[in-house]
Amino acid sequence: MLFNAVNNLSLLDGYYSWLLALERRAPLTVDTYRIEIRKYLEWLDKEEIPMGKLSDLSRYLSFRQNVDGLDSRSIAKAISALRSFYRFLESEGYKENTAFVKMLERPRPYDRLPEVHNRDDVDRLLSKIPIDTLPGIRNRALYELIYSSGLRISEAVNMDLDDLFLDKNLARVRGKGDKERLVIYGSEAHFWLKSYLKDARQKILGHRFVNALFINRYGKRLSRKGIWKNYKKLAIEASLGTKLHTLRHTFATELLAGGADLRSVQELLGHSDIATTQIYTHIDQSHLRDSHKKYLPNLKNWSSIDD
Repeated sequence: MLFNAVNNLSLLDGYYSWLLALERRAPLTVDTYRIEIRKYLEWLDKEEIPMGKLSDLSRYLSFRQNVDGLDSRSIAKAISALRSFYRFLESEGYKENTAFVKMLERPRPYDRLPEVHNRDDVDRLLSKIPIDTLPGIRNRALYELIYSSGLRISEAVNMDLDDLFLDKNLARVRGKGDKERLVIYGSEAHFWLKSYLKDARQKILGHRFVNALFINRYGKRLSRKGIWKNYKKLAIEASLGTKLHTLRHTFATELLAGGADLRSVQELLGHSDIATTQIYTHIDQSHLRDSHKKYLPNLKNWSSIDD
């Protein structure tokens, strides 16, 4: 099978529909896989390879790692996308040379604790938002909600007006797999959400109507990219890391540090597997250890305790 620009477009369209209709993948996963396979097809076209073999796939993954700078976790996702794509090819009748993709081995995941902020860091970051502007009031409400409820960016993006229950400090969000859950938010988020809805949002909208909760200056739903770009600017000003997901990690860590049980945190975060939530217990332990080192600097044999 020869990959080229014309065939690629047709394949990608078919693959996209297959992922949604038959594999029933979440929209975010579908977009991620589609982007990865587009890169793969473009690479095959450039290298003039008619059908990838195991050696060709290894070359491609090496290219993604060494040229594009993918880490082991991202390489594992790329392999998952490739396996999915070759299942699609088999379903379309392209059975030649497709079995080898199953021989690809995912890189062994490394143990890396998520980055978290302390409360002072979060306060400093949020204080950088210019609340004398309409977008500033919107952003303050948005990031306060993300932090207070531990939302994913996609969950905040997809919220509508009727997903917010201001009188109860509750919000309905749609997580991975389109699963709905109720989340709680605190007094700061409540204050800024009321301020945003009372005046700023309507002024941004003008005479237009849209059901999306967070909107851009054109009256359309605020995008993931827009949310991240605004956050990145704030984080740089606050001398912090630019990953917005850190607010979600911080939320979970603070809950556990405050005495919340693991099952409750799992429910609030929308994790399907409690093992995913357990990583935050390790973060909390590392914070305790760092504090112990800081306030007992003369304690000997820390290396043995670390082990």
